[in-house]
Amino acid sequence: MLALFLVGGGSIAYGSYRYDRAYVGRILPGITVDGVAVGNLTRAQAIQAIEANVAKTLSKQITITAGTLTWTHALSELGVSADVTAPVDRALRLSASYSWMSRAYRRLTNHPVHASFGVSYLFDPRRATSLVNAAAKQIGTPARDASFALLDGEIKIVKSKTGRDLPTTEGVELLTDALQQRRATVALPVSVVKPKVTDDTLGMAIVVNRTQNMLYLYDGTKITRHYPVATARQGFQTPPGEWHVYAKQVDPTWHNPAPNGWGKDEPLTIGPGPGDPLGTRALYTTAPGILIHGTPDDFSIGTYASHGCIRMHIAESEALFPLVPVGTPVFIIGAPPWGDTAAPGVAG
Repeated sequence: MLALFLVGGGSIAYGSYRYDRAYVGRILPGITVDGVAVGNLTRAQAIQAIEANVAKTLSKQITITAGTLTWTHALSELGVSADVTAPVDRALRLSASYSWMSRAYRRLTNHPVHASFGVSYLFDPRRATSLVNAAAKQIGTPARDASFALLDGEIKIVKSKTGRDLPTTEGVELLTDALQQRRATVALPVSVVKPKVTDDTLGMAIVVNRTQNMLYLYDGTKITRHYPVATARQGFQTPPGEWHVYAKQVDPTWHNPAPNGWGKDEPLTIGPGPGDPLGTRALYTTAPGILIHGTPDDFSIGTYASHGCIRMHIAESEALFPLVPVGTPVFIIGAPPWGDTAAPGVAG
């Protein structure tokens, strides 16, 4: 009897061993990968089953917004992928760690191994970075400062405008986080870029129109004062272009600019007083030798009478003087009836 028992027991053990050998390379029952039961599957079968499940995740759509723009892409299109082989190999290693008797027992009795492994989702940042950079170019508009400009001999007032910016570093970080968490939506940041110079902070500008013999004072984009003036007589020139006020003087002294020319019969200097050709106020401009000043020759205002300077009624030059800071742009536009054939003017 004992011999029969031993022979029978040996047969069972041998049969169990042969049974285990038949399942070498298969995963023990009860093990899951990414929620997929992979028990009794080979490595190839397990990978195939998990890939089918992972494909559903990678095909999920993410909606990306940036301002009024919207893009929708599958996760896989934005560089998300999955490492399926690593958890399958871990499941196989766990199965192999049991003895052949334990493996045979669990397979024959369907006694599960309660173990689960997750799939690692990988992320290639290049596609997300490319999308954010493209969005930034599409959205980004620079702010525009308010400014005065001289274009084709005409004064143009450029109004300020806000811009938009998509900070790419922050945008890539937000999109990366959304993709790694496999969220359905993500909003990229769009910020308003304010101009440094607005319509309200543009400041003053003087425009002298030689065709009209008028001076206009702008405060920002609006004309706040206008005065009749005298500009250069024929043979001289009030030079057109963009200039600036570089100095101001109360009760200026006139220095004869042409003692060997048209001013040969005039003194070298005339100090402040009723006969001062510069009146009581003078704005010195970067146009060579050209001032904006009052004049005792009140009758000349509105005509072409000076040797280049811009003459004003004395009272109006006094009214203009405190309104104009040093650095104020001066635009001289238009032309006298004879055009711009004369030589540049000089103070007078």
